[in-house]
Amino acid sequence: MGYTEAHAQRARKHRERILSADSIRAMDRKDSLQAISLKDTLTFARDSAEWLENEKIASLEAPIDTAELARKNDSIQSTVPMPQQEKKRWIPNSNKTVWLSLVIPGAGQIYNRKYWKLPIIYGGFVGCAYALTWNGQMYKDYSQAYQDIMSNNPNNNSYEDFLPPGVDVNDRLEHYQDLFRRRKDLYRRQRDLSIFAFIGVYLLSVIDAYVDAELSDFDISKDLTMTWQPTVFNDAFRGRPQGIGVQCSINF
Repeated sequence: MGYTEAHAQRARKHRERILSADSIRAMDRKDSLQAISLKDTLTFARDSAEWLENEKIASLEAPIDTAELARKNDSIQSTVPMPQQEKKRWIPNSNKTVWLSLVIPGAGQIYNRKYWKLPIIYGGFVGCAYALTWNGQMYKDYSQAYQDIMSNNPNNNSYEDFLPPGVDVNDRLEHYQDLFRRRKDLYRRQRDLSIFAFIGVYLLSVIDAYVDAELSDFDISKDLTMTWQPTVFNDAFRGRPQGIGVQCSINF
């Protein structure tokens, strides 16, 4: 009986020594594994830092592709809308416009860049010139015919060109003398009016060019509004309301 208990105690102590040795070896193995893991981590971090540093140095030392940069810049500029530049408005000099119009009719309109007015101006000059030429020639012919019919000279018969064939002037001499006098005065008056009209067109072209140049920098606001509102009209003498009405207000 005593032998059996001693044998059991020795066996239990032996197992305890074996278990303690195994635990010590496991702890040593764990410590070695942790040391190896820490060493590997430090090595990986050092290698990553060296790789990043080498990549940065390589990127800095690499040659720059200017053609590629130019293409990228052009593509960016093509996609980004450019701001629209405001067109500078032409503002003519009114004094220069007047002098040009006085020297050459229509030159002021050309200087003001109002070319559409040139046909109107030159059309007026052509019409006045035609009226002046026509009435001047008719006045000259009727003046000569009036002088011939008043001379009582048979050889002076230019007035017959204005009479129907077969008409005897002597039957109604006073009537035809008065007729040629009135025709002569009529064409003389129309000739004079043609001269004034010619001068008027010339002056109108100068005035139009001057006014156009002066109003070229006249700014009109885009806010053109008209409002209606009730109002009270006061008596200026008695200083009290006189009536009620509607007031119109125009903004420009």
